[in-house]
Amino acid sequence: MKIGYLGPKSSFTHQAAQKVAPDAELIAFPSIPKCLQAAEQKQVDFAVVPVENSLEGSVHATIDHLFHKSGLTVVREIILPIKQQLLTAPSTTTQEIHKIMSHPQALAQCQAYLEKHFPEALIEAVSSTTYAAEYVSRHPEEKIAAIASVQAAKQYDLTIAAAAIQDNDFNQTRFWLVALQADVPDETFFQKAAKMTVLLTLPSNLPGALHKALAAFGWRDIGLSKIESRPLKTSLGEYFFVVDLACEQPEALIRNALEEIRLLGVTVRNLGAYPVKVITETK
Repeated sequence: MKIGYLGPKSSFTHQAAQKVAPDAELIAFPSIPKCLQAAEQKQVDFAVVPVENSLEGSVHATIDHLFHKSGLTVVREIILPIKQQLLTAPSTTTQEIHKIMSHPQALAQCQAYLEKHFPEALIEAVSSTTYAAEYVSRHPEEKIAAIASVQAAKQYDLTIAAAAIQDNDFNQTRFWLVALQADVPDETFFQKAAKMTVLLTLPSNLPGALHKALAAFGWRDIGLSKIESRPLKTSLGEYFFVVDLACEQPEALIRNALEEIRLLGVTVRNLGAYPVKVITETK
């Protein structure tokens, strides 16, 4: 079995992929769209991509690709604790650091720490935390630092100059394991599922369309854990909605709610019902 992930090796997405399928062949891709495209084109059997961070919110590249371009289905969610480390070359002291590199999400997760300890440092956003660690390892003479994982520190022989520098100790990221919808039998959607994600596009000529759509869940006591709007990328003011719901009610009741919403003229894209695996610690 081949699983694609947002690389490079030792990224947090790589760690999530290891947790969900430790015996699989893991293949790194340089971006979220390329990783998802590999699953769409069957270069890999599954793909693992980040979807939401508890501090910085949704990963828009994932949500937008799944809505606009994808025929993929979510088959599992992995929730991973995120501990960010400040990494330097062994020859670099913290007093010498003049630039800090990392992925934009990681930089945002450590904003308070950076403002307090490195207010004058240049902050540079790069494609991944692991790329930042690799760059620091290859250019020790530049006296720069990276924000990345413990695994990245081990892989690139870097010093952890400061540990767990994220602004919140409960920093977590949700990752989705996705596959082609045609490869996932419909009857498996509700087996051992904890959550379901649907994408809703509302009719423009229906007053109160969002309220009416959400009411279909409400009167059936179907719990919603997330409602978020994203631009349709057609014209200003037009959106689709991402809705996460709890699979605590019978399957028929949830399907009936989705059918009621469709009868209102709402376009419903079911990304799948899926189990959730919570990782309590990482090595």
